[in-house]
Amino acid sequence: MAKKQRVSAHAVITDTSTANAAARRIRSRATAARSPARLDRIDIQIEVTAVPQDDLLNKADGEASVDLQARVEIARQRQLARQDKANAQLSVTEIDALCTPDEQEVALLQQAISRLNLSARAYHRVLKVARTIADLEGNNDIATRHIAEAVQYRRLNF
Repeated sequence: MAKKQRVSAHAVITDTSTANAAARRIRSRATAARSPARLDRIDIQIEVTAVPQDDLLNKADGEASVDLQARVEIARQRQLARQDKANAQLSVTEIDALCTPDEQEVALLQQAISRLNLSARAYHRVLKVARTIADLEGNNDIATRHIAEAVQYRRLNF
């Protein structure tokens, strides 16, 4: 039986309505109180904007849940076949061996490290997320677009 894993994610809900100004201030103070070291341990950090009421009533155009679940299961099987564990459980040594970026990807990572002030921990988390994105697309190798997407998940400013 596969060991359950914990993937860290953090979403900040953004509501632009004036009715929720007090709630936004409270959330802002709570977010500011989090330490950078603790936030560095979060794999994915995204901002989620509130969905307008009218949009909630319309039919979604996105991928069906059953299709997404199938893609996730296939990606997980790829990970288990490749390394006998999920990407979230990879050690730094394993990340370095399984997620080797090419020259163009290294340049993108260097730019992200300097602009976003990424730590070594955050760098390896970006590589793990990029590996997972590639797995979800069914690719054996990490591409520049996978790293670019993974970097986007680290860009949330607290």
